[in-house]
Amino acid sequence: MNRIVVNGAEQLLGSVRISGAKNSVLKLMAACVLAEGRHVLENVPDIADVGTMSALLESMGARVDRLGSGRLQIDVPAEMTPEAPWELADRIRASVVLLGPLMARYGAARIPLPGGDDFGGRPINFHVDGLAALGGTVEVTGGWVEGRCTGLVGSHITLEFASHTATDNLLMAAVLAKGTTVIENAAREPEVADLAGFLTSMGARIKGTGTSRLEIEGVPELQPTTYSVVPDRVEAATYLAAVGMVGGEVFVEGAKAEHMRMLVEKLRRMGLNLGTSDGGIWAASQRRLTAVDIATLPYPGVATDYKPMLVAMLAVAEGMGIVTENLFFGGRFRYVEELRRMGADVWTEGHHAVVRGVQRLSGAVVQATDLRAGAALVLAGLVADGETVVTHSDHIDRGYDDLVGKLRSLGAPVRRLDSAPADVSE
Repeated sequence: MNRIVVNGAEQLLGSVRISGAKNSVLKLMAACVLAEGRHVLENVPDIADVGTMSALLESMGARVDRLGSGRLQIDVPAEMTPEAPWELADRIRASVVLLGPLMARYGAARIPLPGGDDFGGRPINFHVDGLAALGGTVEVTGGWVEGRCTGLVGSHITLEFASHTATDNLLMAAVLAKGTTVIENAAREPEVADLAGFLTSMGARIKGTGTSRLEIEGVPELQPTTYSVVPDRVEAATYLAAVGMVGGEVFVEGAKAEHMRMLVEKLRRMGLNLGTSDGGIWAASQRRLTAVDIATLPYPGVATDYKPMLVAMLAVAEGMGIVTENLFFGGRFRYVEELRRMGADVWTEGHHAVVRGVQRLSGAVVQATDLRAGAALVLAGLVADGETVVTHSDHIDRGYDDLVGKLRSLGAPVRRLDSAPADVSE
């Protein structure tokens, strides 16, 4: 079992470069299905989920090659098998976004119900209803999602909830639909805008990028393209949180403050010194931060992916803060018990977590219950006395490009441990 071993750090110093966004690159890879030929993606993170999506595309007939320096080449043939194997699609929730492009290009799709981290129920009814409005038929049966159509037709769709992945799926389906599609209450995340930018570079006609109303004029076909993935705002938030907890001075190269304005405001209110520029975000802290209340909301609000890092920050901040989860429930607070093992004063009630800060945490053996929770536990280890061992760290590898190496470059005493020593229990 993979582990990450962390010791307390005195301060973090230096510069760290942000990789391409996990929450964008997987959708761009899926979108390549829409056009035959050779696509090249740049600024691609070296993460496990990219490997899984690559294997998914190859299982359907595409060829995927890493070219080095963050470049990924995807060759899409004229014909593909529009079915995703269970053992691959079950690993990542992003597999659901293959539904739209496969139906748009081939008139059929068969994928397992999406897997990935367990955050409680996240139904795909918005995807199903939206594709039905475009003229498709989607059935969920026996753990599979099966879609069929004889040609998609533009429609006016209003999403009940501004779902990120539903917006992605419907956007990719609509670009090849006949006529005009309007998506109201569309998600506005930078990663949705990145997908729209990628599709536009392929020849799609999209208006309203970055707003809650997308208008798509369908085209007969798209062309392959070369495109650079937007920087990962959640990875950037992780290093900003690390500086706030540990102290020091770090330049987060490539971070885009305009993609995380609400988070930046919250961190400033906690006492983290931040400076922004076109090249990234400078962060510095020499004192204990102050607690604030935080609520997750659809973009441009505080993203749910930030929440575990923010809870870890509050665990060592001065005062008490309440964190409210408004998007996903269930497993999203599962990591709180792991923080308690480290001495954090945190308790949950419904979709709220109440955090009373302590001066220091204590090292312990803890389990990464999901991707972002795992990163938060690594950060907690940096402000703990003694040694912290984060087990099941393969969750972290799904979405972070060399978290350990980048933290080490800032002076953090962190290392990977691929096999358990005799004295480390599960």
